[in-house]
Amino acid sequence: MNALENIKNSLIDRILATRNEQLLEAIKSIFDSTQSEEIISLSTEQIEMLAMSEKDIEEGQFISEAELDKRDAKWLG
Repeated sequence: MNALENIKNSLIDRILATRNEQLLEAIKSIFDSTQSEEIISLSTEQIEMLAMSEKDIEEGQFISEAELDKRDAKWLG
């Protein structure tokens, strides 16, 4: 087990053992505040798909949600 896993397991053990609600709220708050700062790495394929989508939008190759709903209803009906 590596150092990161040891830290995680130690924290989990301590969280499970505590009865201190304020401590748990503080830990939750830390996680909540750092969650939005996490960097999400996209794969090459995901980046390519986003670029293709942006190109489609620039070229006007899209439909509205209302039109999509109409097409869905026609297809399903």
